[in-house]
Amino acid sequence: MTDDPSFRYTWLIWASAFMVPWALLFYFRPELRRPMLWASMLTTPFGLTEPLFVPAYWNPPSLFDLAQRTGFDIESLIFCFAIGGLGVAGYRALTSLPLRSMDHRARSMPQHRWHLLALACPLFVFGGLMVLRWNPIYPGILAMFSGAMATLFCRLDLWRNTLFGGGVFLALYAVFLLGLKWFWPGYVEAVWNLGALLAWRPGGLPIEELLFGFAFGMYWSSVYEHLTWRQRDMARIRRVVSAGRGVT
Repeated sequence: MTDDPSFRYTWLIWASAFMVPWALLFYFRPELRRPMLWASMLTTPFGLTEPLFVPAYWNPPSLFDLAQRTGFDIESLIFCFAIGGLGVAGYRALTSLPLRSMDHRARSMPQHRWHLLALACPLFVFGGLMVLRWNPIYPGILAMFSGAMATLFCRLDLWRNTLFGGGVFLALYAVFLLGLKWFWPGYVEAVWNLGALLAWRPGGLPIEELLFGFAFGMYWSSVYEHLTWRQRDMARIRRVVSAGRGVT
């Protein structure tokens, strides 16, 4: 951990900054409120995995020095809460496509036998890879990529959510990472355990962080529809398109 006093509250400020776009989406897009809250509640407990990452992956100064004294910190809970809602809402905020519940016949298709296993895939992959004693960021990234692929195995119709959702969250996450680098020069070098990570750092950012952003967005942008058995309402979409073209 760095002793630079100017970095003392950086992790808290940066984690809390993700709540700004979260709050804006929550306020201006009422239809996204339920999935955002749902996702944020699911992702918040992952903040309790911080002892796996400190100091193996990074070692940020934390509020009350909790991360250094206990392995846990308040900032991780804020961060995980915010990115969960953003991961679910980012793609949907840009598309605004209507959804409907899948009928029983569609749910009974053979690939849906793996419905719950596909959703839980990241947990099994992460746990399995951790026994290899890799730096924990790599099992985390691969777990979410695996979850996204498992989702597509069951729900190929969610490929847009998965691919573009990953891109949308990656773009947002990259902006926040660049902001971290610009507002607090030297923070990345002081806090991340760069010697244990890959040497390729686009824009001076750890490639692992960018891979994390893309993998996280891929998995979480489709998980709401997958878990709640929802799909695009193509009939409504066609009616809206026809109405826009003046077709009756």
